[in-house]
Amino acid sequence: MSDGKYFSTTKRGEIHELKEELRSLDRPKKKDAVKKVIAAMTVGKDVSMLFPDVVNCMQTDDLELKKLVYLYLINYAKTQPDLAIMAVNTFVKDSQDPNPLIRALAVRTMGCIRVDKITEYLCDPLQRCLKDDDPYVRKTAAVCVAKLYDINPELVEDRGFLDMLREMLSDANPMVVANALAALQEIQELAGPGKDLLQMNSQTLNKLLAALNECTEWGQVFILDSLAAYDTRDPKDAEKIAERVLPRLQHVNSAVVLSAVKVILRCMDVVALGPGGGEDTIKAWSKKMAPPLVTLLAAEPEVQYVALRNINLIVQRRPAILANEVKVFFCKYNDPLYVKMEKLEIMIRLASDKNIDQVLLELKEYAQEVDVDFVRKSVRAIGRCAVALDKATERCINVLLELIQTKVSYVVQEAIIVIKDIFRRYPNQYESIIATLCDNLDSLDEPEAKSSMIWIIGEYAERIDNADELMAAFLETFPEESSMVQLQLLTATVKLFLKKPTESAQKMISAVLSCATNETDSPDLRDRAFIYWRLLSTDPEAAKDVVLAEKPVIADDSSSLDPSLLEQLVTRYLATVAAVYHRPPETFVSRQRLAVTRAEELGSRKFEEEDGAVAGSLVSDNNAAAAAGAAAAAVGDLLDLSEPSPAPAAAAAPAVAAPTARGLDDLLGGLDIGGSGAAAPVASTSAASSDPFASFGGAASAASAAAAGGISPAALSQLPVLLSTPGGVSVSGRLVRQGGQVVYLLALKNDTAAPVDGLMIQTNRNSFGLSPTSQVLALPGPGVLPPGGVVVPVRVPLTVDGSKVTPPPLGTGLQVALRTNQVGVLYFNDAVPLAALTEEGGTMEAADFLNAWKALPPEASARLPLAVPSAEVAKQRLAAAHLVVLAHRQVPATGQDAIYATCRISAGGIGQVLLELKFVAGAGGVDVSVKAERQDVSQLVFDGLPAVLLGTA
Repeated sequence: MSDGKYFSTTKRGEIHELKEELRSLDRPKKKDAVKKVIAAMTVGKDVSMLFPDVVNCMQTDDLELKKLVYLYLINYAKTQPDLAIMAVNTFVKDSQDPNPLIRALAVRTMGCIRVDKITEYLCDPLQRCLKDDDPYVRKTAAVCVAKLYDINPELVEDRGFLDMLREMLSDANPMVVANALAALQEIQELAGPGKDLLQMNSQTLNKLLAALNECTEWGQVFILDSLAAYDTRDPKDAEKIAERVLPRLQHVNSAVVLSAVKVILRCMDVVALGPGGGEDTIKAWSKKMAPPLVTLLAAEPEVQYVALRNINLIVQRRPAILANEVKVFFCKYNDPLYVKMEKLEIMIRLASDKNIDQVLLELKEYAQEVDVDFVRKSVRAIGRCAVALDKATERCINVLLELIQTKVSYVVQEAIIVIKDIFRRYPNQYESIIATLCDNLDSLDEPEAKSSMIWIIGEYAERIDNADELMAAFLETFPEESSMVQLQLLTATVKLFLKKPTESAQKMISAVLSCATNETDSPDLRDRAFIYWRLLSTDPEAAKDVVLAEKPVIADDSSSLDPSLLEQLVTRYLATVAAVYHRPPETFVSRQRLAVTRAEELGSRKFEEEDGAVAGSLVSDNNAAAAAGAAAAAVGDLLDLSEPSPAPAAAAAPAVAAPTARGLDDLLGGLDIGGSGAAAPVASTSAASSDPFASFGGAASAASAAAAGGISPAALSQLPVLLSTPGGVSVSGRLVRQGGQVVYLLALKNDTAAPVDGLMIQTNRNSFGLSPTSQVLALPGPGVLPPGGVVVPVRVPLTVDGSKVTPPPLGTGLQVALRTNQVGVLYFNDAVPLAALTEEGGTMEAADFLNAWKALPPEASARLPLAVPSAEVAKQRLAAAHLVVLAHRQVPATGQDAIYATCRISAGGIGQVLLELKFVAGAGGVDVSVKAERQDVSQLVFDGLPAVLLGTA
């Protein structure tokens, strides 16, 4: 069956199922699970919560499975480095794997983790891989150097990686050469123009030319880009480069073709500086360049557009290359509009006296199409041809007059606009057509067309018999016209008055000046009107000199680029996005580097499932004795750990919420709760009565230690299993509160054939800031786990470290890493119980309780599906878990008991928590309402209360 089946499921609860399958000992089942994870990741689903389980699958000889795991790692290494950092030691180990594919995967993945401290662990594997016997490993390592430089440039330079990359330009494998070159180009861009890292010379040039023919297409692009950037003034060198590059014009990849064109254009510039200007050589190269450029237009429209934007630049720089190929750019009926527009631009640039008849015939056809934008562009193209080619102007005007006769509104208006430009380009030559234009005034409704016609009337007022009548018609709507039309009307009226100072013209100029100075909001129009008024009132002759002055002849530069920008785009950025935008990269590309994650910034993540929650990703803590406040070194210890092992399932889902029945005032009213605030006895919290591991001695065996502590192997076996590893080390344990602090009671079992030592423990950042007081596990006896399945109890005191508290929302998950010298690193998940967090003496006055209940945010409510034998039993069990009972009463007419209790939790800065419990003794269901400063505390209570009320906490 096809692997497409893995994309077909979106069922609820599949994350939990995937977890179980990933932990399976059945290899095909595990591989299928990883494929499902990759499929979910591919379609955009967040499967980061499966990270520990997927990482556990790395320890396999199955190459396909390992490749899948690395694919997962690479995806999350870039966006979630705090997850990928867990597997760094495995990467280092795999970088020495006998399989070159695994070595390359390992070093590539390490390069994707943008965490500063990782670089120290990456250097040695990278150095080995750069000198690896396998070319695939070497080419992968070369790219990794560029990634490393982006994270830590000084380290790359100090370790000599740049010199190694330059040496790799002489590698026997062309792909290694291409990747080394690509890495150096990337580093050069990061370093800026001040450093010449590539250090191109004739020797390097020959090596690159030799590798050019044997590279893949993208390798050729990198080499061609470096050749285009090579600064040579020797025409012979330029000819040698061009001769080696010319065969690349026949390549099937358009990127290679355009890159080759860029190199040859650069060589043309150099050859042109040589003896005789190199005309024959340039002509020969131009003939060879034309067919490949034409061939690009046979591709799909998107590629055509990119090619046309590049060809537009080439034609502006060297029009002779495609001078005889104008027909290629004639538009097809099924071309998209964006392709047609680009072809029009190039047709205008290639238009000449030899082909203008063909071009005009084609443009005339376009002007009768149905697409309005294309028609407008075509009409303007005719006008631009007239402006550019003086010998063809009359033919262009005749075509425009034919189009005006069609009486199509937008065609007529565009024709008038371009005819105005023709009049400005060729003054006093084609005024005979003005009468035809004046016959079409009724079709003018666009500001630009109106402005153009008004300019013609004002400019040639002395040749138009009824110019004052035409102008008067336009002036009737003067106040409603756009600013462009108003400015043109003002100037044209002044011209009319100066050329034909009749009575009607005088009235018009007075009306216009009055309106423009008194009734307009446009400062431009008002200021120009005042200037004209003062000129006319003080010196009419001076006004003539100003307004009727001879105007400079225009040229068609509407779509031409600045020469320096054109030079930059053609020689440096051809075949890039800059050539498509016709803008230098710095105007649209941000040069900001990707953020490098610092070790101290690595926080925890929440792994959320559809049916529960488990702990976030693991980030190590330093040895508490040596690094009380040094969070920056938090990653260091973890990097010394080894491969992870499977993690257990998540905690149970929260209970279903149910609303409370009555207000607090009614239930507390009339009760004799006194002033002590304690209506039930508080259980003893002495360490002697509650610490089953307190008497473990130094040299005693595990069994004797358990006996000495008064705990039997059966009691040890009752601890919940946190990690079960057949044939390895298994972990059971529970978080409890002893002696005023949280303690981790663990039972370790070694099922291997040899002793296990060097045990260290550390926790991930969590909502409560819990971390081991000492990371070194104090094992009884010689400090080792004996083989043979012996259960060894360990007591791990935990402290609350404010720097390890994660931001809200609150989560009960705790992720733990257990390091050993023999079996590597074991990862497991646990949940922090409520009873381990509630502090001794967390009581408060009943009146304070009532006031706090009223003042705090609305309560969160839930119904716990369990039965409580009696209110007295409930009070005893609450008190044993340091939940201080303040009041108890019967709820009238319901048969329910109502208990009010409080507790204090300092860990995580939670503070005082208020509870209301209502239940019917012996019946199923307890309604719980919770109030606290932090509203997310309610879930902690809902998760922890069942164990407290059932007496299993």
